[in-house]
Amino acid sequence: MEQKIIEIIAEYQDRNVSEYNADQTFVEMGLDSLDLAELILQLEDSMGITVDISPKYNTPAKLAKLIEASQK
Repeated sequence: MEQKIIEIIAEYQDRNVSEYNADQTFVEMGLDSLDLAELILQLEDSMGITVDISPKYNTPAKLAKLIEASQK
């Protein structure tokens, strides 16, 4: 899941996946609140899920854990 999130971010920013890691915050990745909203929409569309994001899920790793927990 972490890798999928990173791939979406890299594609969105037209950058290489290797420039990111799962523990970087979305701000460190160069995403603002509008970018994050777009990321969530892309995740929802590609995976058929609904994601409610909060500031405590501020890295791909944390967001992946939230998504995985919601799918159980």
